[in-house]
Amino acid sequence: MEFNLADLFEAAADAFGDREYLVAGGRRLTYAETEARANRLAHHLASVGIGPGDHVGIYALNSAEWVETAWAVFKLRAVWININYRYVEDELRYLFANADLKALVHQRQYAPNVAALLPDLPELRHVVVIDDDSQEPDPVHDAVDFEEAVASQSADRDFGPRSGDDRYILYTGGTTGLPKGVVWPHRNVFFALGGGIDAMTGTRVERPEEMVEKGKAMGGQISFLPVAPLMHGATQWGVMGQSFVGNRVVLVAKFDPHEVWSLVERERVNMVMITGDAMGRPLIEALEESGSAYDLSSLIGITSTAALFSPSVKDQFFDRFPDLIMSDAIGSSEGGNNGISWIKPGGTTMKSGPTVTSMSGTVVFDEDLKRVEAGSGVIGKIARFGDIPVGYYNDPAKTAEVFVTVDGVRYVMPGDFATLEADGSITLLGRGSICINSGGEKIFPEEVEAVVRSHPAVMDAIVVGAPDDRWGQRVAAIVEPRPGQEAPSLESVQEHCRRHVAGYKVPRQLHVVDKVERAPSGKPDYRWADAVVAAAQAPSAS
Repeated sequence: MEFNLADLFEAAADAFGDREYLVAGGRRLTYAETEARANRLAHHLASVGIGPGDHVGIYALNSAEWVETAWAVFKLRAVWININYRYVEDELRYLFANADLKALVHQRQYAPNVAALLPDLPELRHVVVIDDDSQEPDPVHDAVDFEEAVASQSADRDFGPRSGDDRYILYTGGTTGLPKGVVWPHRNVFFALGGGIDAMTGTRVERPEEMVEKGKAMGGQISFLPVAPLMHGATQWGVMGQSFVGNRVVLVAKFDPHEVWSLVERERVNMVMITGDAMGRPLIEALEESGSAYDLSSLIGITSTAALFSPSVKDQFFDRFPDLIMSDAIGSSEGGNNGISWIKPGGTTMKSGPTVTSMSGTVVFDEDLKRVEAGSGVIGKIARFGDIPVGYYNDPAKTAEVFVTVDGVRYVMPGDFATLEADGSITLLGRGSICINSGGEKIFPEEVEAVVRSHPAVMDAIVVGAPDDRWGQRVAAIVEPRPGQEAPSLESVQEHCRRHVAGYKVPRQLHVVDKVERAPSGKPDYRWADAVVAAAQAPSAS
C-alpha cells in the first residue's frame, strides 16, 4: 500500500465496507457499494483506452456520481480535472484545451456547452453523461449513460500497483487571470491537504495504514457536510480526508441555507464546512427567520476555509451554539493547508485576517527572500517547503514565478501576504494580486470587507481599488444592502469603518448593487467588482 489516494480509499472501503458513506440527492451508498461502482466505472473508462496519466474531466454539481468518478479515475492512475460549472464557453474552451482532456464525465444539463466545444477538442475521445431532469440531448451520438457504463462492467478490484508519485491536478481560477492547473504528487497532497499531518498536534502519518487505524480508534462515525462545490479544492479534500478514516459524507447539490439546515437535522450531521461569510452569514440568518425551526442538536462543529470568516459572523454562531467547536483555516491550491486556528467564544477578534498556528513547512519570507523574524511586524509572503506541488500544468512561466529555490530548498509562494507573530503564529493579510496601493500604503481588501460587512445595513460587500489621480488608488466598496432595509450611505459606511480601521483604509467611494457576485465556493469575484467600479467611472455616452 502506498500514499496513493486510491489506495487510501480502498483501505477504508475494506475496513468500513458496511458503513454508510455517501448521502446525496436522495441516494445512500455504503463504502462497499461506492467501491464496487467506482471499480465498474474504472473498468468502463479503461475499456475505451483511459489509463495512467490520462486526464478525465468532471463537470457536475455535487453528487454521488462526482465522488464515484473521482475514485474511478484514480484507480486507473489517471488524473481527474475539476471543471467549474459556472464557466462560460470561452473559459471552458480554454480549460478543456489546457488540461488535455481525453475523457469527460458531465451532468446532462451541461450537454449544450459540451456539444459546442467538442469540435475544437480532437483529443477528447469519450463522453459519459450523468442523467438529470434537464432532458438535454447527448452531446455526441456515442456518449454513454453513466449508469449504463457502471452496469456493463466488473466490480472486481483487479488494478495494478500504484505510486505515491501518481498525479492529482487541481484547477484553480483564483480571483484574477485564467484557470491554472496545480500538479501535485499524491503523496505530497495527502500530507498538505488530506489529513497526513494532524491539524491539532502536527503529528505526521508514517504509514498509509494509519488512516484506517485512526478511523477505528475514533470509536464511531462522524457525519460531515461540506457546503461548497466539489469542483473546489477545499471540498474535495474535506470529502477525501473524511473518506480515509471511515466517516460519512452528506452532500448538497447547490448552496441553500435552509436545505443545509434541513440536512443537518434529517441526517444528524456533526460537522459543517463552509467558505467564510458568504455561506456563514446566510446560514445563521436563516435561523432567525420567522417560522424557522430545526433540531440542530447533532451539530458539533463549523469549519471555514478559503474565504474570510468575519468576527461578527462567528459571534452570531456562538450566540446560537455556545458549545460549538469552530475552526478557521488558511491555505491555497498551491500551498496546501498553511495553518488553522481554533476559535472560542469571546476570542473572535482578528488583527486583519485570521491568526493561525502554522503547519509544518510553512514560513514567511520578506521581499528579499529572507525569513521574517517573529514579532518584527514585517509584512512578507507565505511560503511552504516539503510537501508541495510539482508546478502548474502547461505553464512553465508561472511555475518559475511561484516556485522558488532559496538556499537549495524549493518553496511554493503563491502571493499571500502575512506577518509572523512573536509566538510563531501567522496572521494572513490577503493575496498580493488584489492588494490596494494608496499613496504607498498597502491595504488588504479582506480586512476592510470584514468591517464593511459588520455594518448593520450591509448584507455583503467586496472591496477593491479604484483609480485615484493623487494616491494612485483609493478604496471602493461594493455593497449589497440587507433585505428590507435602506441602502447605507457612503458617510454611514465611513463612520462605521473609522471605528475599526485606520483612516487610509476607509472606503472613499461606495457602489450599491442588488447582489454581490461570488464564486460558487463563496470566494469574492474581484473581476466582477473591478468591472462595477470601472463602469461607474466611465464617462456617460452623449
